[in-house]
Amino acid sequence: MNGEEEFFDAVTEANQRVTGVIHVDTSKSNGIGKVGERPPQENGLQKHRTSLPAPMFTRSDFSVWSILKKCIGLELSKITMPIAFNEPLSFLQRITEYMEHVYLIHKASRQPQPLDRMQSVAAFAVSAVASQWERTGKPFNPLLGETYELIREDLGFRFISEQVSHHPPISAFYSEGLSQDFLFHGSIYPKLKFWGKSVEAEPRGTITLELLKHDEAYTWTNPTCCVHNVIIGKLWIEQYGTVEILNHRTGDKCVLHFRPCGLFGKELHKVEGHIQDRSKKKLFMIYGKWTECLWGIDPVAYESFKKQERRGDHLRKGRPMDNSSEKADGDVVDAVPEVQETVQVIPGSKLLWRVNTRPPNSAQMYNFTSFTVSLNELETGMEKILAPTDCRLRPDIRGMENGNMDLASQEKERLEEKQREARRERAKEEAEWQTRWFHQGSNPYTGTPDWLYTGGYFERDFSGCPDIY
Repeated sequence: MNGEEEFFDAVTEANQRVTGVIHVDTSKSNGIGKVGERPPQENGLQKHRTSLPAPMFTRSDFSVWSILKKCIGLELSKITMPIAFNEPLSFLQRITEYMEHVYLIHKASRQPQPLDRMQSVAAFAVSAVASQWERTGKPFNPLLGETYELIREDLGFRFISEQVSHHPPISAFYSEGLSQDFLFHGSIYPKLKFWGKSVEAEPRGTITLELLKHDEAYTWTNPTCCVHNVIIGKLWIEQYGTVEILNHRTGDKCVLHFRPCGLFGKELHKVEGHIQDRSKKKLFMIYGKWTECLWGIDPVAYESFKKQERRGDHLRKGRPMDNSSEKADGDVVDAVPEVQETVQVIPGSKLLWRVNTRPPNSAQMYNFTSFTVSLNELETGMEKILAPTDCRLRPDIRGMENGNMDLASQEKERLEEKQREARRERAKEEAEWQTRWFHQGSNPYTGTPDWLYTGGYFERDFSGCPDIY
């Protein structure tokens, strides 16, 4: 990279502005943080925490431009970023947020008709990205060999993920229903690029859902996410692109269009699409917003409503664009679209999914959902059960969550240098990195390259796990 030394000098300078020069006794920096006993709920289920230990770090006095001006057009996963960009979660934990609305998978498994199952699967695919709304912090890049597990008996699933490659960054995950009703797995290759005013995240990789009772498999890829105004102005997020969900047994396909914002913000957050059979006949129409809810209706009723809507279009007048946006270095910021009215429900529609209400203090907790708040929780005795590579044990993430930005920044640099040193040692010995819980292969339904779960994680033999922290 041209100007690489300049860039890392800028990162170092920015980190010093954020954290100051400090001296920390690393012998005490075990990253465990404060943990405490929690009273069990009925049926022996644990009550999960409802807030983070410390409020969100303010970024108001941090110069983002001093870092990003050297990154235009580059792939950000290869760039060491200062901690002020982050939220206190690993990307492996961010992937786990797919499971917040796992009840939709259980619902799909109970449906006797394939059309009804596809409706629930489509709702699950949309719900999986809902937690990204207003999440402008960047998750920590997982270290090579890092893992994350989550068992939620109350929600009926267990989940394991592993960072299987560093360059390119690849995260593999596998989840199964505790009632043996589903398998959910895939590998994500997040491509992040900075375009001057925005950061675009393209989550490449195939996602697979298997409904075991019906011997059905569904595959899809997620839409592209874009964060606007990363230099100056109010940050805002949109998702766009086409998601195609294929039922490999019946040939049915759900085509979902995540609409880009559009000229006056009319399309912001909108999702529209349909379910079609093998012969491409439309069976069901779907519409809504990925930030709110998803509805479905018969195609005839949908088209009838749209015709009436188009007849009334000439009565509506568009508002002129506001050209008073702030400027930075001669560039106009991406104007924040006004939030449009909630989804207009067509008479006769069926509700497929509605987003969970966020906790009242979400804005002070990186805009986390209630499900997300619990992901990095470390209960008493848990460190004895977890793999030593579990990201709950990462001292930089733990430090940031506890509000100790000095420790978090120092530990982040230490862990990254430790990873680089381990890579140099492997190169010297001509040794290849060996993944522990996943292996390379082909997706059994699409034939495309994928990372497949090897098995054995929950037998809890962690004797061969690498020392990455």
